[in-house]
Amino acid sequence: MFENRPLPPLSLVLGGARSGKSALAESWVEAEAKRRSATALYLATGRAWDAEMEARVAAHRARRGDAWETVEEPLAVAALLPTLPPGRPVLLDCLTLWVTNHILEDHDATAEIAALAAALARAPGPVVCVSNEVGLGIVPDNALSRAFRDAQGLVNQAVAAAAQRVVFVAAGLPLTLKSE
Repeated sequence: MFENRPLPPLSLVLGGARSGKSALAESWVEAEAKRRSATALYLATGRAWDAEMEARVAAHRARRGDAWETVEEPLAVAALLPTLPPGRPVLLDCLTLWVTNHILEDHDATAEIAALAAALARAPGPVVCVSNEVGLGIVPDNALSRAFRDAQGLVNQAVAAAAQRVVFVAAGLPLTLKSE
């Protein structure tokens, strides 16, 4: 789809769980790294809370292989982004786990989202963000789940508004929502 075109400064890949969004985003960042003769940087926000999550992290690492450098940062993404090496393509996977981490730490999600949006605008190289679209289902039955769903919607809207490229992935099929 976009593999033969250079990455814009900011891209967003949205989709449901197991939709193929991470694999698509990885292919874009790998292609850009090759174009730039650079090492792709995977900025991982997930925390391995249990054995099942550890297995998911291991599967993601195995799929990427040695062509990637991985930096694990579950919370301070906004502080880290502007300090990265200039021109290096970055995959930020994923905003959903980043929001989860902030909600679980009882941080002000609105302030964290604003800081992230500002940091993405100052990133020294192209960034591809991966995020789940969680607002297509029913309204959750408890306050914590509703707060998460609302924060997730806000981060998706903020990043989509700033991004030059936004793609929604369902069943492995990408649908371009925005391409500048």
